[in-house]
Amino acid sequence: MIRDPIAAWHGYMAAPRAALLDALIADECVFRSPAVHTPQVGRALTIKYLTAAAEVLGKDGFRYVGEWRADRSAVLEFVCRIDGGIDVNGVDIIAWNDAGLIVDFKVMIRPVKALNAVIPLMGAVLARSC
Repeated sequence: MIRDPIAAWHGYMAAPRAALLDALIADECVFRSPAVHTPQVGRALTIKYLTAAAEVLGKDGFRYVGEWRADRSAVLEFVCRIDGGIDVNGVDIIAWNDAGLIVDFKVMIRPVKALNAVIPLMGAVLARSC
């Protein structure tokens, strides 16, 4: 059982390693992307998207600047800068089960200029992993 999935998530973002992410995601997890219309269902797809997001967003000043928690969910606000100097502001909305495994992960990104810049970068990383 994971005692604090948000602390574990912060650990993953600080030093992304497949084993950390693998231990954190439930089999039935759903990933909700700001760029993909349908939810991505299942552990493998969630891990694929989160790994790509860590590569695209998790560098160049990525940091969480706010955190709000409930019993089994949290909202984490982040900022970063991506290729071309575009500032990204977003939130990760994370829910977990009784075992502390993430069952739902939703990402929202603003402004539109940032989302439009993130989409092709994510697409390129995701295409490499197919």
